[in-house]
Amino acid sequence: MKFALITGGSRGIGKAVSQKLAADGMYVVINYHSNTEEAEKTLKEIKLSGGKGELLQFDVSVPAEIEKALEKFSENHPENHIEVLVNNAGIRKDNLQVFMSDNEWNDVINTNLNSFFYTTRRLLKDMLVNKFGRIINMVSLSGLKGMPGQTNYSASKAGVIGATKALAQEIASKKVTVNAVAPGFIKTDMTSDLDEKELKKIIPMRRFGKPEEVAELVSFLASEKASYITGEVISVNGGIY
Repeated sequence: MKFALITGGSRGIGKAVSQKLAADGMYVVINYHSNTEEAEKTLKEIKLSGGKGELLQFDVSVPAEIEKALEKFSENHPENHIEVLVNNAGIRKDNLQVFMSDNEWNDVINTNLNSFFYTTRRLLKDMLVNKFGRIINMVSLSGLKGMPGQTNYSASKAGVIGATKALAQEIASKKVTVNAVAPGFIKTDMTSDLDEKELKKIIPMRRFGKPEEVAELVSFLASEKASYITGEVISVNGGIY
């Protein structure tokens, strides 16, 4: 049984990914920051469906919290290590750049970009030693084409895309793959404030995507079937280009 860590794994796309990887037979370690009730609900649903997993609370933007939580995980599972990492946790704090505060910039960069570095670095050594690993980074349409009002979010996701391509080349010979998944407009809490009726007009499929549709791609990239795919950014966006 492989162990998979999904950051921000209790809600939205993260929840769908946690459920799908558990259904695939993985032991899912569901990271969350503050919403304990929602995290416990997600884990309960997974267990009721026959899956296995546990919760791991930490703030992905704080290196000390990441180290402490993952060290505790290692102590509790001395015979196991995390083989699949899904860097999914992310936030939006949209604003026009001329009005954007330092906190709006820094909070998004720390949570969306720096967390990739902190969490991946902590888990990478075990993957390299064991010559197997799957690192899947959740990026965005915004990181590929840029979106007005999201210079912070676009910059953070574009940064992860660049890091994905670089890291993939560093560790490909160790049978550890690194890929990114770029969702477009997916119907979740994060997009609930958007004007869905208007945005559908720019989507060739004329609808928002479902979290489960993103999770299916993550499932494939985490599997043995994707062993020759690395350094890629794959869009799930209904045809927006």
